[in-house]
Amino acid sequence: MRAGLRHIGPCLMLLGALAACDSSTLAPRQTDVAPQARPGPLKPEPPEREPQAPSQSLTSRDLQTYYAKVQQDLLAQGLLRTDGGGPDTPFTDTMLLRNFERIALAEEYERGAGLRPSNGALGNIKKWEMPVRVAIEYGDHVPQDQRVTDTNMVTGYVNRLARITGHSITMTDGPANFHVLFMSEDDKATLAPRIRELVPDMNPSALAIFDNLPRSIHCLVIAFSAQRGGYAYGDAIAVIRSEHPDLLRRSCIHEEIAQGLGLGNDSPAARPSIFNDDDEFALLTTHDELLLKLLYDPAVKAGMVAEEVRPIVRQRAAALLGGS
Repeated sequence: MRAGLRHIGPCLMLLGALAACDSSTLAPRQTDVAPQARPGPLKPEPPEREPQAPSQSLTSRDLQTYYAKVQQDLLAQGLLRTDGGGPDTPFTDTMLLRNFERIALAEEYERGAGLRPSNGALGNIKKWEMPVRVAIEYGDHVPQDQRVTDTNMVTGYVNRLARITGHSITMTDGPANFHVLFMSEDDKATLAPRIRELVPDMNPSALAIFDNLPRSIHCLVIAFSAQRGGYAYGDAIAVIRSEHPDLLRRSCIHEEIAQGLGLGNDSPAARPSIFNDDDEFALLTTHDELLLKLLYDPAVKAGMVAEEVRPIVRQRAAALLGGS
């Protein structure tokens, strides 16, 4: 938690009428019909106006100003890096294994207890075993131009995650099981009811999170097991505030969707990584890509505990990094 929609343009084809003329001289025809005035030029239909988002409230504008200042301050400190890591952030296969255990096996929050922090103990592997179908929804107060930007960002990122994991992850306009909701503060009255529609049997304590999100929560994701008490995911909902400036919104997209795939915890030792509350990196790093590869290795199954998964991941991490 950070503190398919296709856009098709209409195609218009203009057809010109060609007149063929005989080169011989023609005499004018006689007629008693009085000449008629030529009709005036046709007036083009006025262009359809794109629907405009409702006016923004003062509360939402204040949040927009606040998050812009947050992004500015982080960038001034050299944080929110977008380079994916480099020579200054080396890591070994041993470090990768350690980070995998903390991020994929431990949980940030206690299951079914809202925002109550977990005790940090290693638990079970959580991941998708069914295909992931991602759909985007926007609150009524999200501007139209921002919707285009966010749709493109999510679509590109989902395609990248599919390549990294080898798992079936695609955008969809139809039935979805991973919902990405972009909501303004002015849309909050519709947020909890919409989530209740998506997951009718959602735990009330989890649902209560969405009633009044503190501004310290920039975005969040909740994933639900396909079977009660299980560890294979069947649904997920990510909520991202529309008041964020572009980089913070993109950062939320990267972290929350990746966490919704099963990398559900943060670790202060993980570097270079977005799964670290220090905000050094804004976007998925090379290190994080390897975590996803480890999680979606076919030998790693949902529900495995540390003792079962550790030898698999150790061997795979060494192969990915050449035993460095």
